Amino acid sequence: MNLRKIRLALWGAVGLAAIASGALYLQSRQQSSAPAVIGSLQPEFDLPDTNGKQRTSAEFRGKYLLVFFGFTNCPDVCPTTMTEVADVMDALGADAARVQPIFISIDPVRDTELGLGEYVGMFHPSILGLAGSEAQTKAAAESFRIHFSREADPNAPDGYTMSHSPALYLVGPDGEWLRQYGYGTPAAEITQDLQERL
Repeated sequence: MNLRKIRLALWGAVGLAAIASGALYLQSRQQSSAPAVIGSLQPEFDLPDTNGKQRTSAEFRGKYLLVFFGFTNCPDVCPTTMTEVADVMDALGADAARVQPIFISIDPVRDTELGLGEYVGMFHPSILGLAGSEAQTKAAAESFRIHFSREADPNAPDGYTMSHSPALYLVGPDGEWLRQYGYGTPAAEITQDLQERL
């Protein structure tokens, strides 16, 4: 085989590798942008509401749950997501009765002192705020497979802020985990998804 044929063969191999690499990249992009689905997962919570009444995931069987983990001092992610949830509930009209939005505090001591009920009520009257003990909060977070942690921040109130998973989680009427909506998912997209399920 002469030098010219070797070069052509090498360039052909490079071209095939580039095509394969591009296909793998596109496939990974499609998978990362697709809604995550976890089969046979039944996330649970057992937490007091803002009136001190213990609330469990089991009591909401028959309804879809929109669950978000956040904190009242959150500067952007939490208020943005709660605004989207409020828009979804308004857009659903009569069907909103079949959906229960829930805000679970990952900073329960401070959020209780600041008034969690007033905070969620500012966004929509149907949003249920829950804030329990550290153990209860950790158990709920682990059940939903989300992370949260306290981080020092001299510019934040009380010198700390909270890092947390920013997605909104959808649980079905049977308690099954259905999907998550990534941070910034438009309210119209969430509404359409719910309407197709209701």
